[in-house]
Amino acid sequence: MVSGILSNINSELEVVVGKSSQGDWKVKGTKGLTAAEDLVLKTFRVLIADLCQQFNGGHPGGAMGMAAIGVALWKYVMNYAPHTPDWINRDRFVLSNGHTCLFQYTFLHLTGYKDMTFEQLKSYHSDRVDALCPGHPEIEHQGIEVTTGPLGQGIANAVGLAMASKSLAAKFNRPGFDIVSDHIWCMVGDACLQEGVGLEAISFAGHMRLNNLTVMYDNNQITCDGPVNLTNTEDINAKMRACGWNVIEISDGCWDVLGLVEALEASKHSALPTFINVHTVIGVDTSVAGNAVAHGAAIGTDAVASLKQLYGFDPDRRFVVPEAVRDFFKELPQRGEAMVFRWRAIFDRYREVYPTLAEDYTRRHGGDLPSDWESLIPTEFPSKATATRASSGLVFGPLAESLGQFMVGTADLEPSVYMNWKTKENFEPPELGTGSYTGRFIHYGVREHVMAAVSNGLAAYHPGMFIPVTSSFFMFYLYAAPAVRMGALQHLQVIHAATHDSIGMGEDGPTHQPIELAALYRTMPNFLYIRPGDSEETAGAWMAAIKARHMSSLISTSRHALPQLTGLTRRTGVARGAYVLEEAPQKADLTLIGVGAELNLAVRVATELRTRHGLTVRTVSFPCQRLFEQQPPQYRRDVLRKHTGVPVVVVEAYAANGWERYANAAVCMPTTRFGKSLPGPKAYEFFGFSVDSMVTRILGFVNFFHANPEMRVEFVELTSVGDE
Repeated sequence: MVSGILSNINSELEVVVGKSSQGDWKVKGTKGLTAAEDLVLKTFRVLIADLCQQFNGGHPGGAMGMAAIGVALWKYVMNYAPHTPDWINRDRFVLSNGHTCLFQYTFLHLTGYKDMTFEQLKSYHSDRVDALCPGHPEIEHQGIEVTTGPLGQGIANAVGLAMASKSLAAKFNRPGFDIVSDHIWCMVGDACLQEGVGLEAISFAGHMRLNNLTVMYDNNQITCDGPVNLTNTEDINAKMRACGWNVIEISDGCWDVLGLVEALEASKHSALPTFINVHTVIGVDTSVAGNAVAHGAAIGTDAVASLKQLYGFDPDRRFVVPEAVRDFFKELPQRGEAMVFRWRAIFDRYREVYPTLAEDYTRRHGGDLPSDWESLIPTEFPSKATATRASSGLVFGPLAESLGQFMVGTADLEPSVYMNWKTKENFEPPELGTGSYTGRFIHYGVREHVMAAVSNGLAAYHPGMFIPVTSSFFMFYLYAAPAVRMGALQHLQVIHAATHDSIGMGEDGPTHQPIELAALYRTMPNFLYIRPGDSEETAGAWMAAIKARHMSSLISTSRHALPQLTGLTRRTGVARGAYVLEEAPQKADLTLIGVGAELNLAVRVATELRTRHGLTVRTVSFPCQRLFEQQPPQYRRDVLRKHTGVPVVVVEAYAANGWERYANAAVCMPTTRFGKSLPGPKAYEFFGFSVDSMVTRILGFVNFFHANPEMRVEFVELTSVGDE
């Protein structure tokens, strides 16, 4: 197969030397290239230089050095269909070094993606609000599989894409019917191989033996600060081999199209994931070649003119793409449509032979769960006090067991997070003997960041084909936060199950007590942070997260047992973000808000205020601020009653930031403390969350509120610490 493709390269279109509509072209093949390839590489580099110089910004150098990799991949090796860009069996390309985005945008234009017109390509760094060429690739645009901004995220996403393909192939392929046969191609730079998440992904992919993944390393030995040897002098090939990768090295990555094609094709037949170490020159053939100056700034008008003169271009003309270059790529849309046609024909035969499998595949392709999925969720729970992490297992276990769309993972905390189920099988390479690629439970090891980033790749493979679920202690979602944010930014449905979410987790102390982390996730756009107060609300939390098709979610649960508020809590109430638990028949003296593990405390305090102090108290459960904000204004007013002059106090053992939007005061954690290493009940007592202590402070606040109407616009933190 390789030899056939290589012979096709040498029979490619030859450039006609002489006068053309675009000017005089005196081009000959160099370094083993055909004349057509030589012209394409030179045109590409000049075009990149022009695009950055146009608005005097951008990242030209890396894209220029990577040109030959792009020709080898898009022209000769990768299976894709520019006119059917969402064809599901396409190869996926991920640009992990996303600052070199012009590399991808330019090949999308040249290979025929309809949205990427020449005018759109020239929008790079412009003020066009409809530009399809943002400073880093974004998933919303044709031909872009994932949004890659923070370095290292892309390679981790690529691992997730490869796992998605492995999983689907294991489940649906049958002899003679390889309906899943795509390959994942990922471009990385020097920086991606320094970021921790990139290294986590490399280690994990090697362990998983993802031989449908090829990583191409643009080894130009330059980062923003200068040469890589300022910070790194390791043997990257030895490192990759030690991580379980096949390694191929290309010495002349700027020009050796033939060698690159051979390496890329060989990688598709490897038993291991493949790392192709491609030596390139940043800003090749310019006056800033090999220099950090070429990384993140336009190379300058004089340098652009010199490059054009070197390559035989007119220095006074910009954005020139000869017809011969367009001809070089013009058959690719037709080639892609032929691939789509053949795949659809195979799937039609597959549907006849395997109708049940084909029906399941088609349903998942549409992003749909079975219509009766909610019936799998229990409607009754044990009446005993139950940690909501255990409640989460009771709710989600039947769903995970029955529905193949859920890919569930944990960062080395399976016994603690309750995300397993009786019949689970590990997702593992079958050679290890501990699972197979049909398994849907993923052991990520102690890799929280890559767990979230890989899950983004799983979700991005095809909308709704997978619903990834991650799990860890809530505190460690601070490690995972950059990837969680990227999932929300891309509107990917990933559900994060976070346990041990309060000071009630106890003796592990302030390093593990995430009192400030909810503020981050509550403010994260396009994200649901849901903190249920008992088993019934946990059911509602999972229902809300599963129905949020284009959002990421985090369900935040307790380690310690919580009373069941049967008859008060409602799963349907969670869907509205906040709802009234106990209403007052007349004008109330106080509205108490309870949240998550502290909901039962708010209910107990309300009872005490009614029975011993004669106050008329309403109680509200408030599991999700984002869902509450989606409700009509009148509903929000009816729940809080803040507009009527009734004081509102929230009870939550977190930092109070954000509650000033909804309440007048908070029984909360002090701003000077992160927690304390004590048994859970004692930790609550130490920070003033005993009923008696809270009643005293809330009574004092209510009296102050009524006595000082001018102060009602001030938000008050009602904190108490045992040793202060």
